[in-house]
Amino acid sequence: MSNAVFPTFKGLAYPVSRQPNFTTRIQKATSGLESRAALQAYPLYTITLTFEFLSTADYASIANFFLSRQGAWDNFLFNDPTDNTATTQQFGIGNGTTTAFQLTRSWNGTGFAEPVNNVNGTPTIYINGVSTSAYTINSYGLVTFTTAPANAAILTWSGAYYYRVRFGADMNDFNQFMSNLFELKKLQLIGSVMNRV
Repeated sequence: MSNAVFPTFKGLAYPVSRQPNFTTRIQKATSGLESRAALQAYPLYTITLTFEFLSTADYASIANFFLSRQGAWDNFLFNDPTDNTATTQQFGIGNGTTTAFQLTRSWNGTGFAEPVNNVNGTPTIYINGVSTSAYTINSYGLVTFTTAPANAAILTWSGAYYYRVRFGADMNDFNQFMSNLFELKKLQLIGSVMNRV
């Protein structure tokens, strides 16, 4: 597992495609009734990037990064430009005894919450809206308070995070379309905000 961060390049084009993928086992009876079993609680995302232009230096950088990961073999960190920040995101409610809480994130701060395992920098932790430094955080986003937060205390955090991803394939198709200019029409990344790949 690598903590190398995928570099940023000027030639990134829009749209950036992001597909959440779950795995569901479906068994259909002859009567037509279905039985379903969810095989994973959290999605893996397929993120598709397009680079319309890469300078010679950028081409060398992305090619070296890809080669250093040995294609899809090694995972790495990706700073998604549109999904990388939590702002006063609730991640727990105190009960007076529990001291350890996992950071989570959800779209717009509400709804389906996913554990965040790859924090980028040091987050700000709040208890009932007041920032605190009386905690430690491990490399997997687990916050441990020095003293258990009071019963019904709302725990929130603000900070940045990475996706842990791998390349979607063992090969990439770089094209040189002008002198010193390259393109990469499709670069797929597979991963999540957790350490699942």
